[in-house]
Amino acid sequence: MNLHTALLQGQQLLDDARISAPRLTAEVLLAHAIGCERSWLYAHSDEELREVWWIHYGRYLHERMQGKPTQYITGRQEFYGRDFLVTPAVLIPRPETEHSVEAALALGADASAILDIGTGSGAIGVTLSLETRARVICTDVSEAAVLVAAKNARRLGSSAQFVVCDLGSAFASRAFDLVVCNPPYVPGAGQENVQREVRDFEPHIAVFGGSDGLDVYRRLIPEAARLLKPGGRLIMEIGWLAADQVGAMLGEWTNVEIKPDLAGIPRVIVATHP
Repeated sequence: MNLHTALLQGQQLLDDARISAPRLTAEVLLAHAIGCERSWLYAHSDEELREVWWIHYGRYLHERMQGKPTQYITGRQEFYGRDFLVTPAVLIPRPETEHSVEAALALGADASAILDIGTGSGAIGVTLSLETRARVICTDVSEAAVLVAAKNARRLGSSAQFVVCDLGSAFASRAFDLVVCNPPYVPGAGQENVQREVRDFEPHIAVFGGSDGLDVYRRLIPEAARLLKPGGRLIMEIGWLAADQVGAMLGEWTNVEIKPDLAGIPRVIVATHP
């Protein structure tokens, strides 16, 4: 069997299993099995599939057909142009979260201290530390997640620092110019309707935000008010139906702004410490 045939067979298996983007997924998994770039597959499409490649490729296809996300199989996900390591201990970084980074870069150009709460893989905090001159500290309640984030920081040459704690409880008041957070915001009450890749494989603590999806916001907003310097900014990613509810929680905060993603869906809410 050559690589071209292996790709066709993998695509068919994934398509039959109703996996989205079956061709792309087959290419990614075969490239991962071989240890090459996807472009190499096309330059060597007539090359015979070695037995060890087939063994790994078959296992990866089986895992994906069972619902395991491709990123947890390959252990990688691109975010803001950089390659991040991911494990089942962390949420897979999404492209829409880059809107939070862009908001932070626009508002925090002169920030000296930035706090990334619930860092997960470190996607937001590590990116901000590489894109700004600020001291960036990242927290997560999960020690396993912090270990992944710290490894990403070392790999990418980031100076971000990491602390295991609940929200920002390890820090003194008025310590930061910017607080950024992508909290869990999927309502737990309807989790049976959530895509199985998310429901069955991603860490629930990073996905579900209580029965209505707002539990972390209720704690995060007063915590950010304590942590931010006067005039500091809070940037939060929000669920697509939560803009009004989260906005109402901001009370006396000023300059509240809701930023949509490329699809026009409310994605990021920004507010200034009163």
